[in-house]
Amino acid sequence: MESKSKPRSQTKIKLWIDLAIFIAFLVTMDPHSSGIPIHEWLSIAMIAVVIVHLLLSWDWIAQVTRRFFGRVGGVSRINYVLNWLLFIDGILIMFSGILISEAVMPALGISLPPGFAWRRLHDMSANLFLLLLGLHTALHWSWIVNTFKRYIIEPIGRLFTKKQKDVTA
Repeated sequence: MESKSKPRSQTKIKLWIDLAIFIAFLVTMDPHSSGIPIHEWLSIAMIAVVIVHLLLSWDWIAQVTRRFFGRVGGVSRINYVLNWLLFIDGILIMFSGILISEAVMPALGISLPPGFAWRRLHDMSANLFLLLLGLHTALHWSWIVNTFKRYIIEPIGRLFTKKQKDVTA
């Protein structure tokens, strides 16, 4: 849920960052397809992208945090709680992922003892994240569709419209 006063460039940046997070999430969700090294290194890289996403949303986060127990709309309150659940679950995924790392930690010269419990926590928290991300996407579906249309579909459409005018002229 975004304020109407946000500059268009920030919305465009947020769209591209969200698309990058989504694509990276799809790749990392199945480490057997991408391979463990890509799964782990891409997951580490996603931390930086998620931090940028959070910084771009910081005004909303601060505003809702201040008013959470006062006057906040029901959807904003649900979204806020859902975002915290995603954040906490993301930390669980990353922490347990580091503890079971087969590529990143050894590449950094760090060896950790294998732990079945950490692998189980990693798998469970990743599955929970998938569910939470689906809910997060559903809550933001209108923003996704409108922003995608404004910054991707319409510019592509204008390219074809311009070419058709050039051909008929």
